[in-house]
Amino acid sequence: MKTDVIKLDADKAGSIDLDDAIFGLEPRADILHRVVRYQLAKRQQGTHKVKTRSETSYSTKKIYRQKGTGGARHGDRNAPIFRKGGVYKGPTPRSHAHDLPKKFRKLGLRHALSAKATAGELIVIENAEVAEGKTKALATAMKALGWKRALVIDGPEVNENFARAARNIEGLDVLPSQGANVYDILRRDTLVLTKAAVEALEARLK
Repeated sequence: MKTDVIKLDADKAGSIDLDDAIFGLEPRADILHRVVRYQLAKRQQGTHKVKTRSETSYSTKKIYRQKGTGGARHGDRNAPIFRKGGVYKGPTPRSHAHDLPKKFRKLGLRHALSAKATAGELIVIENAEVAEGKTKALATAMKALGWKRALVIDGPEVNENFARAARNIEGLDVLPSQGANVYDILRRDTLVLTKAAVEALEARLK
């Protein structure tokens, strides 16, 4: 499929052929959902923790004799039945990550790119470079182009001035091609790829 290439000042800079095997698929919500769940589960901290009866700070002495009191049989006050006792089978630190085959993750990225292309939310620019790392100039250019919530994916390395200028703009994310992922692509309204990013993604996903 063929698409126009523009510059940051909105001038045309020719056109580019996008690989249909990467940008022309019929997007599948089930594949995208599984990959997003995999990403979010992997980054979940899992540091929740409660104290068990062996970790609470009461005495371990039996609270009263076993028989003859007319009350229930008890050991120490750390039992879960008492206030401030230990918690039974509560959460402990663990990883929430689960496996997903590398081929499936690649397929998810293809479907995410295709979803943006199908929805008309994919823009290709010649390059993501600015002369100075000034936020104001880039914010003005973004407003003129109509980008409100955008993800810019560059080639193997992001231009330093562009990254500095974009750092303080709300709703604008910048990633190198190696950092392209399904969650970040879907969470922004507009996906902006440089020509270098298109080449790098096509090489990575073939």
